[in-house]
Amino acid sequence: MSTIEPELIEIIEGPTPEFEPVPQYWVQSILEGPEDQVVAMCQLRTGNGQSILERCRLAWKEGRPVRLDFPDELRMRQRVDVVSVKLGKVEEGELLNLWVALPMADMVELFDDDNWDDEDDSLAF
Repeated sequence: MSTIEPELIEIIEGPTPEFEPVPQYWVQSILEGPEDQVVAMCQLRTGNGQSILERCRLAWKEGRPVRLDFPDELRMRQRVDVVSVKLGKVEEGELLNLWVALPMADMVELFDDDNWDDEDDSLAF
């Protein structure tokens, strides 16, 4: 049996990404499955955003997962599934907007009541 190789977006150096809750409840519907996960967003500056975007599109087209590989606060490597990518621009260069699936048990503190807006289920793009 062969293993499906995920496409990796690797953070080689720099700080641990800051994951922010996505305050719309509809986003959770893309993660239905046996594991309790939540969608969070992080932003990363990059010099090769278009290449990363194309690699992600190709992996998803081939049915392969895309994972963000990053160092945590203790510099241990962690991986989380990427569920969506959007490329943007800022004054300093390209900005990757990543929506990722985080284990619920690890991310409860991100999702307190102040981060959710019951009234607004619109897209946040």
